Amino acid sequence: MIPALAGHRLARVTLLDCGTFSVRGGERIIGIPAWLLTTDRGAQVLVDGGFPAAYGKDDSAAGLADGLGVFGALVDHRPEKMVAPQLALCGVAPGDLVAHVLTHGHIDHVGALDLITCPLVLTEIERADPRPRYFGAVRPLAWPEVPTLAITGDTDLCDGIRLIPTPGHTPGHLSLLLTLPEGPPLILAADAINRRSEPEEGFADSADPAAARRSADRLFALQRDTGARLIHGHEPTEWPVLPKAPQALR
Repeated sequence: MIPALAGHRLARVTLLDCGTFSVRGGERIIGIPAWLLTTDRGAQVLVDGGFPAAYGKDDSAAGLADGLGVFGALVDHRPEKMVAPQLALCGVAPGDLVAHVLTHGHIDHVGALDLITCPLVLTEIERADPRPRYFGAVRPLAWPEVPTLAITGDTDLCDGIRLIPTPGHTPGHLSLLLTLPEGPPLILAADAINRRSEPEEGFADSADPAAARRSADRLFALQRDTGARLIHGHEPTEWPVLPKAPQALR
């Protein structure tokens, strides 16, 4: 567990706007989210982190180097869309974080790995990769040399923050169930269900489509059982209407 979160309760959830991305020449425009979870005692937990630092300097050059152009291109991505400036909108610096949860190691989620000094939290399977999965065969990042909590099953970081392994998109993917003092719970599906159409499309973007379907079914069942609001990882119609930092989602 994370000692700094002992006795804490989730109090606020804020969506960090890490830009937008045009998939396959405009097939769809998706948002790149990260999340800031704030407890009742003021502890700050980051979930994911958008694109790596190189994309805050010259996203076209970085994309060419990584081969990202075969998948699409960043279309609303400026230095202020990087994770550190987004945290700053909330009055938070990377050094203030008590934990960094990584849903999985793809290129649009790993932007905080070079910034953190706090414990990293991810599944044991994802951490077993020699390097973060990044993009295709390109794996330039090393895992940060920080304390690491590698989970193997459902894990509560504190009251209101539950981590749920949801393999499929990557072998070690995880999602979150967030319970706030008021209102229904939130399910941050991340790329376990990255858009509403994905179940009908057979989870074609997943490393293991059959496992991805099982994980999605589990999240849908959890949604039914708890009355939670499910937020997809990259649903084009959700992104424009979700409140973003510094405004809290709830």
